[in-house]
Amino acid sequence: MLILAIAVALPTAVFAAVEPTPSKVPAPTKLAPEANLAPSARSAILMDADSGTVIYEKNSHDKLPPASITKIMTLLLIMEAIDDGKIKLSDMVRTSDYAASMGGSQIFLEAGEEMTVEDMLKGIALASGNDASVAMAEKLAGTEQQFVAMMNERAQQLGMNDTQFANPNGLPVANHFTSAHDIAVMSRELLKHSEVTKYTGLYQDYLRKTSEKPFWLVNTNKLVRFYSGADGLKTGYTSEAKYCLSATAKRENMRVIAVVMGEPNTKTRNAEVSQMFDYTFAQYMNHSIINEGESMGSLQIEKGTTPELPLVAKHTYSVLLKKGSQTKDIRHELKINGPLKAPIQIGQPIGKLVVYQGDQVLKEFDVDAPISVERAGWWKLLKRSFSGLFA
Repeated sequence: MLILAIAVALPTAVFAAVEPTPSKVPAPTKLAPEANLAPSARSAILMDADSGTVIYEKNSHDKLPPASITKIMTLLLIMEAIDDGKIKLSDMVRTSDYAASMGGSQIFLEAGEEMTVEDMLKGIALASGNDASVAMAEKLAGTEQQFVAMMNERAQQLGMNDTQFANPNGLPVANHFTSAHDIAVMSRELLKHSEVTKYTGLYQDYLRKTSEKPFWLVNTNKLVRFYSGADGLKTGYTSEAKYCLSATAKRENMRVIAVVMGEPNTKTRNAEVSQMFDYTFAQYMNHSIINEGESMGSLQIEKGTTPELPLVAKHTYSVLLKKGSQTKDIRHELKINGPLKAPIQIGQPIGKLVVYQGDQVLKEFDVDAPISVERAGWWKLLKRSFSGLFA
């Protein structure tokens, strides 16, 4: 595979053309094997959101029913569709008879009722609406079955090898499972869309505000009200899955993801996740490499409708360090798999950001395409060729 390095004007970055070499990234290990975190959970994992570093894990690859934590993948596909311009927050979503028939947690959509994408997001994020999840699945894919295929395809792209989805809401069904590890992975991917916490971090809101019957939403994740810095992500419960939670909290420049599955009750679940957060914020710090919104360079795309694509950091890239660690000699290189040829899909891996301290590789980050780029037609390519010739 040819690897191209992109040079950008960032003082801490070093860029050079290189040939592929065997990776020297240290094998992932638990940073806190001595900690006794989440003792009541069936499985658990504690992860730094920016770097993906696993701080602690317990039975994290056990395949278990996730209940409504499933909706994290549903939310991810919705946010990606918004970023890709396929839908807008103001678009109206019509509720089918099938979507309205969902039981369990719901926002009581009626068949034929229309609601904006933004209100559907609130219904999923706060009230864990099974009906809203199916309505959005049908909006994006046409049918629930096709949306589930999209969920499983995205899971494979993210390396979620412990996962198989059978519906978009987590209602009990055969062959629907995931793991704490995979939940953390998709939670981290969702958090790259920083605007999602505008919804998952709300404690309460209303739907149908202008109607005669406004619907009061209260977040099923009580940590967003009672834990400083908590702003998501998703709870889950069925009699089979027990009490589950994928939670995130941010303090200063550090964001943490904690996942617990199979907890005996909500009180224990919330207490153990709070302890996981407390432990991380007390022991670790983040060293920023590239901040959200900073330029990472530009991509040359062969035969694309867009020949050049600016690459802007949609989230912060940082490395996790023990508090008090030295940060000198930390540098980074952006290596793009090239040449890039259209079509390119949003979220498609296009390269890596490699972070070094001296000669040691501290971390490698996958870099994904920020938008989809379709293949240009022959007429556009011809005009582009003539333009370049006479320029």
